[in-house]
Amino acid sequence: MVSFEPSEEQQMLVEAVGKYASNDLRTASHEAEESCELPKKLVSKGWKLGVLQASIPEAYGGFGEHSAVTGVLATEELVFGDLSGALAVMTPSLFAIPILLCGSDEQKKKYLPKIIAGDWHPYTAALIEYVFDFDANDLRTHAELTNGEYILNGEKAFVPFAKDSETILIYAKCDGKTQGFIVPNNAVGLSVHDEREKLMGLNALPLYRVKLDNVKVSASNRLGGASGHDFEPVLASMRLASASAALGVARGAFEYSRDYAKEREAFGVKIAQKQAIAFMLAEMRTEIEAMRLLTWEAAWKLDQGKEDAFTEAYLASTGAADMAMMVTDRAVQILGGHGYIRENLVEMWMRNGRGLAMLTGLAIV
Repeated sequence: MVSFEPSEEQQMLVEAVGKYASNDLRTASHEAEESCELPKKLVSKGWKLGVLQASIPEAYGGFGEHSAVTGVLATEELVFGDLSGALAVMTPSLFAIPILLCGSDEQKKKYLPKIIAGDWHPYTAALIEYVFDFDANDLRTHAELTNGEYILNGEKAFVPFAKDSETILIYAKCDGKTQGFIVPNNAVGLSVHDEREKLMGLNALPLYRVKLDNVKVSASNRLGGASGHDFEPVLASMRLASASAALGVARGAFEYSRDYAKEREAFGVKIAQKQAIAFMLAEMRTEIEAMRLLTWEAAWKLDQGKEDAFTEAYLASTGAADMAMMVTDRAVQILGGHGYIRENLVEMWMRNGRGLAMLTGLAIV
């Protein structure tokens, strides 16, 4: 029987992340959402917890080993504090983890120590595209090998910190499959839109469109080297991060509405004692626990190299996104009219929950 009891090291990391999420991210989340800006000190403090550093081996400047299980545990805790803040802290992982999983030895030695050393820097990645039927395995952005160089053309959406990043990992269709390319931000033909994306939620996280017009990339900058890489482990890790983020958002909304229901009185009794409210809370908790187990199992299978890990990661991401939408919607209902007021965080969690279905590509574990 598989046990998902966290190890001592995992428990220590989760506790440290949990304190930061509750004491720092949560308290700053409303103001950050309203002002559309995350304090740099807040992101830097989260970076110093060492979540990414703990996934990088000592040979490349880190102090641990990569583990999808550890990643999903830490991601849920971070997002429990605030989704935008958590994604900001995790943004360098979008660049570092694919290089760790799929990069050549030369790429690992060149980039990983630089990312891990010192303070947080906005290394990022671009996967999502503006198409109705977006499929990470069938991208419209494409790369063609010409005279020893790759020529990239296309447009990307929702790229975090693209304006400030010096290097972006851009995914494109190449030889019929999705491949990553390490592209300097100052490459000729690469342009970042001046205005940030305007979305229903995630307003504190700076997201940009990126356009590629005949951008030339050295063959050595193809992720994995000349032969490329298998994209499935990267996509599965993104999907697990998405599922974990959904768990964090849903858990925050559930606990907030549960505590409100225990305090709020109507007709002389706490509303948590009303059958309709009690049943909603029970169903919310049940769905959260079910999706958490599915996510943990998928992460464990990915760590073990199980053949069905990719399928389970997909099921976890889609199931958790639906679960988070249901839980956050119920949380707003439980608060009644108060749930629609911006000062109560449940309305923000509901808006963020609506966007979780498109989150794959904004986080990775």
